[in-house]
Amino acid sequence: MTNPRPLDGITVISLEHAIAAPFASRQLADLGARVIKVERPGVGDFARAYDTRLKGEASHFVWTNRSKESLTLDLKHPDALAVLRDLLKNADVLLQNLAPGAAARMGLSWEALREKHPRLIVCDISGYGDNGPYRDKKAYDLLIQSEAGFLSITGTPDTPSKAGNSMADIAAGMYAFTSILSALLLRQKTSEGSHIDVSMLEALGEWMGYPMYYAFEGATPPPRTGASHASIYPYGPFPAGDGGTVMLGLQNEREWKSFCDVVLQNPALATDERFNANAQRNANREALRALIVEAFAKLSTAEVEARLDAAQIANARMNDMAGLWAHPQLKARERWRDVGSPAGAVPALLPPGRNSAFDYRMDAVPRVGEHTEAILRELGRDDASVARLREAKAI
Repeated sequence: MTNPRPLDGITVISLEHAIAAPFASRQLADLGARVIKVERPGVGDFARAYDTRLKGEASHFVWTNRSKESLTLDLKHPDALAVLRDLLKNADVLLQNLAPGAAARMGLSWEALREKHPRLIVCDISGYGDNGPYRDKKAYDLLIQSEAGFLSITGTPDTPSKAGNSMADIAAGMYAFTSILSALLLRQKTSEGSHIDVSMLEALGEWMGYPMYYAFEGATPPPRTGASHASIYPYGPFPAGDGGTVMLGLQNEREWKSFCDVVLQNPALATDERFNANAQRNANREALRALIVEAFAKLSTAEVEARLDAAQIANARMNDMAGLWAHPQLKARERWRDVGSPAGAVPALLPPGRNSAFDYRMDAVPRVGEHTEAILRELGRDDASVARLREAKAI
């Protein structure tokens, strides 16, 4: 028998697409919640068509949609909306990231639902929040990375660069996830639901705390420094003699001395006035980089790493995706599981945070509408009723 999970017995109805809401609801499902994903009949969540890289399935979709049930409803059809309202009678959470105002126009706002469903937690994810001058503005991940100033500190001096992953969506999904957890805890105390308004701008803005404070009251903001650190040096990528790249990071003067003694094997450099404090090393980073590159040019990647380890200097390989798939630490900690999908079994990483009390739920990624009939029958719809809904193209 499987040990109970934290969210066993919790039902989440999610009107979701793309990344932010699906990422939040998948994490709720990981913890045992029943997540009913409402999709458009026929085509489903448009993220299903982003690519076909995973045995014909979309990479984004497989990542964010395991362990869910897929229910197809055309919410513009009154009979489909009636099905959704029936589901809400026994739901704990309604999560949505539809276009601005869309849920409210269907009568699915917190204000409209609160009286009939006082214990329901409603979580709305949007680009900019449910009020203010940007309320109705469409938002996508890249646009929020730009609005939140992320692009201004990411990339090279000549080229602003977005993150290679959907940072704004992920940030919003994480805050939706944790906010829903806290709302469930609060409901245990008050017996009442609550409304959560998650803004992608505010989520990524929170992650921009360091560069904002660094640039407080008009101070010079952190420069774009590629993979290097904006204010600590040496910290970032350096080439080895065999063509490999080693990432390393120094945090204090003790490490700087060890770096000079053991890694560069040039103890005198530690007291060189150009480099004897982080502020000096940062100001003279080009000169110091030249010395490091010259020393590393005589060594293989493995030899550089061995010296860094001997000096107790933090370092890492610059892995690509193949390197991450094959990472020995993930294998040693048995972090991979197979989950089902419309294309068959696919590997999936267990959620971060190994818990001694329970196993995460790692069930299949659903086909479009895979659970529609089963859910309708749970709600008491008979064969004739289901047939009428299909004929009307409401499901």
